[in-house]
Amino acid sequence: MQGCIEDALRRLEPDFDTIAAAGRTDAGVHAMAQVAHCDMQQDWTPFRLSEALNHHLRQQPIAVVDVAAVPDSFHARFSALERRYLFRVVYRRAPVTLDKGLVWQVRRELDVEAMQRGANYLLGQHDFTTFRSTMCQAQTPVKTLDQLDIEPCEYPGGIEYRFHVRARSFLHNQVRSFVGSLERVGRGRWSPEDLQSALQAANRAACATVAPPHGLYLAGVKYEQDPFATR
Repeated sequence: MQGCIEDALRRLEPDFDTIAAAGRTDAGVHAMAQVAHCDMQQDWTPFRLSEALNHHLRQQPIAVVDVAAVPDSFHARFSALERRYLFRVVYRRAPVTLDKGLVWQVRRELDVEAMQRGANYLLGQHDFTTFRSTMCQAQTPVKTLDQLDIEPCEYPGGIEYRFHVRARSFLHNQVRSFVGSLERVGRGRWSPEDLQSALQAANRAACATVAPPHGLYLAGVKYEQDPFATR
């Protein structure tokens, strides 16, 4: 996504350098509410810039839904107070069709109550080494998790499980590691207390299989002042 937007910006200003995004996502992860900022040489109005960018992005699965001028002190990543992620898991026997590549399909119904009990052990401030990729470059594995709720929803021929996750910031692969381990709880392979033990182990080897990227969505970014509400 970042490369496509930067290419589009260079079509407008050839000397354009780079954008800074609110959240880094792995290949295959989706974003419904990514926020990015950049410095432009020309004095673009928000409407003209959004129209021009979407013109050059028309062949890509990307759309700029809003543009706002912000003060020099604003930074899409470092000014963020909170990030929200959604992970979609679908149980049904028949293959998914319209949602292919957009959800993680599992072949067994999951125990929502057990998963939520396990998820509750993850809330608060912890050393999340178990749920951190070995490639993570964060200075510390200690993070504070504010929300991890599992919501069962109707789905044609099955059930969709929506994992709502919220924190100020996340480690690399943290959400996908949570969901992969919680899916094991939902299948009955782990107890909720096994998830607590995995957390306390502070050892990447204690993590279950990491969930695939295509079920994950960056769902929202919160700032002290909404940059799109001040125009």
